[in-house]
Amino acid sequence: MLPKHAEVYGVPPEEFEPAYWKVRDAYDRGQPDLDYWRAVGAELGVEVDEKTSAALTEADISGWLELDPGSLVLLDELAEAGVPLALLSNAPASFAAAVREQTWARRFRHLVFSGELGVAKPDAEIWAALLDQLGASAADCLFLDDRQVNIDGALRAGLDAELWAGATAIRPRLRELGLL
Repeated sequence: MLPKHAEVYGVPPEEFEPAYWKVRDAYDRGQPDLDYWRAVGAELGVEVDEKTSAALTEADISGWLELDPGSLVLLDELAEAGVPLALLSNAPASFAAAVREQTWARRFRHLVFSGELGVAKPDAEIWAALLDQLGASAADCLFLDDRQVNIDGALRAGLDAELWAGATAIRPRLRELGLL
């Protein structure tokens, strides 16, 4: 995914990736697409126009929409078992709109995106917003994430939380909790 973006900027992927992540937090908190891609461009010394921003946004969204097949199977099993699923993602509003159009998103009762809330994981405010949308207490929630900093934030907010290492790795914990 990121090598395609680097090509648009005309820089090597190893130069692009640090710029992409350096300014990503503001994007995930609601910064407009054009402002984000221009901020990345400023890091790289490259100007970005609206057309280029639109192309980068589209490429970014399509890259992040790819899901591991094993994860989809697990989501299906949990949904069929009646487990109330919610998705909490640090992601821009443009990505949130695209997710809502995906067939796999229907497995979730709630879709919560940082770019729409203006706060992001691991901030305390996002957990309060999540629990409010869920109408649930923290003790009733299991949060899975691939970043330890987000797991730590969830634990501080009172949620049960596990580091995501893939569908196969989480199955024993889900069985232990009686969710599978």
